[in-house]
Amino acid sequence: MNQKEYDLHAVVEMKKAHACQSNAWEIIRMGMDIRIKCQKCGQLVLMPRREFEKKMKKVLVKAEAAE
Repeated sequence: MNQKEYDLHAVVEMKKAHACQSNAWEIIRMGMDIRIKCQKCGQLVLMPRREFEKKMKKVLVKAEAAE
């Protein structure tokens, strides 16, 4: 299985769209759990790293470009 590369402040696309119809999320906290923020409505979601890696589709904007 390929390892997906993501870092703090990277913008990622999730497999399912949020209720506001946006797939873009910014990673704002990393650890055992990962907190992501919707780029359209600002909703915060906290999920375990394993669940995040399963639900993440791809990295849209790398961390260096996001800052």
